[in-house]
Formats: sequence, structure tokens, C-alpha cells
Amino acid sequence: MELPHLNAPSSSSAPVSAESAGESVPEVIPPTVISFLTIAPFFFWGTAMVAMKSVMPHTSPLFVAGFRLVPAGILVLLAAAIAGRPQPQGWKAWGWIGLFAVIDATLFQGFLAEGLQRTGAGIGSVTIDSQPLIVAVLSWVLWRERIGWIGWLGLAIGVIGIAAIGLPIEWLAVHATRLSTWAATLTGSIDATSAAIQAEIQSEMIFGVGEGLMLLASLSMAIGTVMMPKISEHVDPLVATGWHMILGGLPLFLCSASLETEQWQNLLPAEWAALIYSTIFGSAIAYGLFFYFAARQNLISLSSLTFLTPVFALFFGYLLLSETLTLQQWFGVGLTLLGVYVIGQRHAWTMDDRV
Repeated sequence: MELPHLNAPSSSSAPVSAESAGESVPEVIPPTVISFLTIAPFFFWGTAMVAMKSVMPHTSPLFVAGFRLVPAGILVLLAAAIAGRPQPQGWKAWGWIGLFAVIDATLFQGFLAEGLQRTGAGIGSVTIDSQPLIVAVLSWVLWRERIGWIGWLGLAIGVIGIAAIGLPIEWLAVHATRLSTWAATLTGSIDATSAAIQAEIQSEMIFGVGEGLMLLASLSMAIGTVMMPKISEHVDPLVATGWHMILGGLPLFLCSASLETEQWQNLLPAEWAALIYSTIFGSAIAYGLFFYFAARQNLISLSSLTFLTPVFALFFGYLLLSETLTLQQWFGVGLTLLGVYVIGQRHAWTMDDRV
């Protein structure tokens, strides 16, 4: 599968500083290495989900959210210092970092951690991993980044794919029942009052507080993603990533200290290892690479790779936890990979990318 060309000139008109525009991935790096670095964040996020699976029952969500941010931010800043990256200068740089920290760190990780406590893994992952759709719309509205009908088709295929991966057949059956009930009201087979009562009962079964929190998490990350080209005008993207993780994670630690108890007392050594893996690989490396590429635009192509996160989670859950995949999930994996491929090829397949 060919990955999106993140170093190709973007059709977006998003503002980029001269320094950021001129700084691209060095030509000496082989394309295969660039492709690996591009896909690495989604690999690490998927495997981090597997690593975290047994941790949540023995800890608290806000503590986990803070633990995944603050140490990871310190590691990112250390890497930036070793690489000689400049520190933020001026109130505009720190203002953008502060806004970035609130939206993409505090709100995203807070909503995500709390949502995971209140929803099933399937519908939760589908909700959070559908954020490429939000990124596509925001990039089109804010930066006029072209999508094209093939791009929209790829996004739709990807969403259907992750839905098939994460949504249980019972969830789909409930929705089919709701659709048939709605059709029955149109034909007069059932009165509107009975239909409203059934719809309310079924809505409570399929969408609640947890799903709402996951949707807010998805929105927060999408906004943070489309902010990065603007942030890179004022501060190095790697440095911005590190500082936003620290500044955004500290409020989560404070909230955890005030509202939660026994955050780490019941954790076993293997669970600490899972937390550390999620912090180093699932946060520091993953977010550092993701926002490095996000600063170079092609946001729709990059964000579409988020569809691969549940694919990696399923695959390693199968390998490490002996989880079995249903025929529906295998079908979803195939659709997801097809969707990513279509999005990556949208510019090559059509010259009409006006929408």
C-alpha cells in the first residue's frame, strides 16, 4: 500500500513561515524510511491501546492521562534540545502553545481517558478514530485544502471500515431496527408516539455519556491537528509538541490529585511497563512524529492514516492477547486499508480537486 506523499507540495493555502516552508524532510533520507516514520505514530497508538487494556481497571483515568503527557513532553523537549531546536520566543509563540495545550492535551486526553471508562472499546475506538472526517472539513474550511470527490469517497470507505472493525453486530442490529421503525412511521404501519418511545429507548442503548466524551476527544484532536500549520509560524513544531504536553498534562495531574484515589497503588510491574510504553512510544514518539508532519500540511492525507490505528490494535491484540477476529472485522480491515489507499491516491487519480 502506497502511503500519502506528505512531502509533496500541498494544495492548501494555510499560512506557513518561511523557515517552516523551507524546512522539509531531508532528501538524503530514503523514501522507505520516510514512509516508516509517517506510519509509526499510528502503529504506536494502536499497540499502546493493547498495552493499556489491562491497566485501566487498576488505576484512574486522569492519572493515566497526565502520566501519558508530562513525562512524554519532557522527553520530547530533551530530544528537541539535543537536535538544537530553538525555544519559543515572544508572547505569540507561548500563546499558541497555551491554546494548543488546552485543546489537544488537557481536553483531548481528559475526554479520552474519561470516555474510555464509560464506553466499550469498540464504539469508543470508532468514535475517536473517525476524526479524519473532522480534520478534512476543518482543513477545507480554514486552509482551503482540497479534498476532491475521490478523497471524500476514501474517507467514507475508511469510516465504514473502522465501523465494521469496532461496532458489534448487536449495535448494527439496533440501528437497523431504528431505521425500520422510522420507515414504518412513514408508511403508517406504526404511530409516531410508539416510534418516539422506541427510538428513545434504543438511543439510550447505543449512545451515552461515554460516546459523547469520545466524540469531544475526537473533535479536540482534530482542532489541534489543523492548528499546527499556524503554530509552526511562531515556534518549532517539535518544541511546541513537547511544551503543550507538559502544560496540558499538569492540570490533569492536579485534577487527579483532587478527585481520584489509589491512582498507582494497585498497579503491578507489568502494568507499569505498559504505562511506560504508552508514554514513550504511544505519546512522546508518536505525537512528536505526528505533529512534525502535521506542520508540513497535507493534513487530510496524514490524518487519514488514523484509520490504521484500530487495524494495528486488532492485529497485535490477536498476536499478544490471543483475541480472535470475526469475519466482519476482517472485512473492516480490508475496507480501512482500501480507504487509506484511495485517499493517498486522490491527487494521482483526478485533476478535479476543487472541493
